[in-house]
Parts: sequence; C-alpha cells; structure tokens
Amino acid sequence: EVQLVESGGGLVQAGGSLRLACAAPGFTFDEYSIGWIRQAPGKEREGVSCISSMDDRTYYADSVKGRFTISSDKAKNTVYLQMNGLKPEDTAVYYCNAEKWPTTYWGQGTQVTVSS
Repeated sequence: EVQLVESGGGLVQAGGSLRLACAAPGFTFDEYSIGWIRQAPGKEREGVSCISSMDDRTYYADSVKGRFTISSDKAKNTVYLQMNGLKPEDTAVYYCNAEKWPTTYWGQGTQVTVSS
C-alpha cells in the first residue's frame, strides 16, 4: 500500500507563510497528478491545488490563487505547496493525494492553523 507523507503544517499568524511537502517513500509520482485538498471543521473537502507530473500543468482554487504555489521536485519525488498571505479561513487539515485513474493514494494530513 502506497502511503503519502505530508509535512510542514503548523500554527502561523495571519499574513504568514508555510510550505507543505508531500513525499512518497518507495513510490514515484510518474504519470500521477498530485493534489492538495483541505478540510476545515464542519466543512466539505476543498481541492486547493494540483500539478501534473507529466507536463507540470497546475490548477488552483479561486480562494488561493495568487497566494499559493504548487511545485514539484522530481529528483526528490516531492511536491510542495508554498502558502503565502495566509488567512484564518485557510485553517484546515491539508491532505495530499496522488491520482492516476482509477487509483488514488492519500496521506494522513497535516494541520494548518492560521490565527487572526
């Protein structure tokens, strides 16, 4: 079973920055789309951003455009989410997933808390 590992979450003040990382020991992201999804208490999961490992095309939710940047380091087999200008409404558990139809692998999530 492939297990993705997220890191980089934490507590930050509004306006601050965090960088999340998603790694998969023993697994390569080739031909997968790697995404970041978040879930805040009492809310539905929201797709935040994703990147294609084949052509590096990216997607961002409107709520994070201009503030978040997704990138990949193929040598390290790691995908990053640089989060700048954080807002209290960004508070959530952030999950990464790796998707290549019909398979999706998930990580356990990392908590991001933004204080006002």
